[in-house]
Amino acid sequence: MTAPNTPTGPGAEPAAPHDPFAPPPPPAPRERPKRALLPELRIGALITVAGALLGVVLGLLWLWLAPRVGLVVKGEQLLYADPEGEQRAGADSVFALLGLGAGVVTALAAFLLTRSRGGGIAVAVGLALGGLAGSVIAWQLGTRLGPTSDLVAHARQAGDGGRFSAPLELGAHGALLVWPMTAMVLLLVLSAAFGKREEDPPPYWASPQPWADHPQDGHHPTD
Repeated sequence: MTAPNTPTGPGAEPAAPHDPFAPPPPPAPRERPKRALLPELRIGALITVAGALLGVVLGLLWLWLAPRVGLVVKGEQLLYADPEGEQRAGADSVFALLGLGAGVVTALAAFLLTRSRGGGIAVAVGLALGGLAGSVIAWQLGTRLGPTSDLVAHARQAGDGGRFSAPLELGAHGALLVWPMTAMVLLLVLSAAFGKREEDPPPYWASPQPWADHPQDGHHPTD
């Protein structure tokens, strides 16, 4: 009769005896599931396109809300109607504030729509590219739909003593970065505070101990 757990056959080696007091093996590290490339690219592209479309709305709002710079014709000269006015700085400020609001809206919408899937780098890249594209579109749309940039023709049409509005311009081009930077910072804050969390592995002391399954003489090994 063959003893239990006895290897048979030529060249077989006897199995090592089980040590009930040996520490349990460390848990195998869990690998994060890899995201498919195509869905990531699709999400980033959709967020970018949405930002570009929102840039049209931003440009129309800027055209409507930005203060106008008044010009007056005096003989052969063009003079500011209000030399000490802050209309030029006001146009830049309005654009920056609109970009700030657009960054908050796009970041919040992107976070809420992608929170269940854990966000991803595509969301951040889409927000940055979409915000930059939307800012450029808003800038170009506002300047093209605003008053004409041909001041000479406009002055001749207005005549001596006539008044008209100067072209809508963005003096501080750094305002183009307000939207994408706001969106990126807010997305980072939202992800850190309310983002999807991965389950932590249980601590090593929570693993079942071998002496719990193989008691010997009713004594704990530390006794």
